[in-house]
Amino acid sequence: MKVTVSRKAHFNAAHRLYRKDWNFEKNDEIFGKCNNPNFHGHNYELIASVTGLIDKETGYVMDMKVLKDIIKTEVEDAFDHKNLNLEVPEFKDLNPTAENIVVVIYNKIKSKLDSTLKLEITLYETPRNFVSYSGE
Repeated sequence: MKVTVSRKAHFNAAHRLYRKDWNFEKNDEIFGKCNNPNFHGHNYELIASVTGLIDKETGYVMDMKVLKDIIKTEVEDAFDHKNLNLEVPEFKDLNPTAENIVVVIYNKIKSKLDSTLKLEITLYETPRNFVSYSGE
């Protein structure tokens, strides 16, 4: 039988939404206050949900300590208290929208999981604004 296990995590990060190939006016029209040249920040919350078969020997879908360690290394250590535009290589040429951030997080975590496990990441940029991605 398949079961989904989930782990919550948190990180704080700054970003600016803009495209280098657009002028300030167009960026301002599309991204509004999120185009602030001095950046702005969020207290991000994420939920990593892993679905798979329960191992008959351990009773686990996966060891939650392992999932915790993957999230710490791949997300918290990489993103927490960082300027996503300036300090995180994945966003050097990728606009750090919530949609792009959730895909980056998914790819980083998925690469560390057993290929038989299904992953879904839900990322809260604010308590009311959130995105989900499951690789599709």
